Amino acid sequence: MTYFVLFLGLCFVFGGLAVASNPSPHYGVVGLVVASVVGCGWLLSLGVSFVSLVLFMVYLGGMLVVFVYSVSLAADLF
Repeated sequence: MTYFVLFLGLCFVFGGLAVASNPSPHYGVVGLVVASVVGCGWLLSLGVSFVSLVLFMVYLGGMLVVFVYSVSLAADLF
């Protein structure tokens, strides 16, 4: 179980690095999804399933809004 929690922590850090290092919003949102899924899995492994579910839903709603906004700005010609 310890190795699993450490693996989730490492994946969470790599997901955050993927967000910070990608200039394209399409790949940045993939890093955000990976980081949020792994972070919620980390909380789930600690035994706080309700907090994990609520946090995942909040992350999903916030990420979708930011993704749509950044894609619309990237697609704008002016």
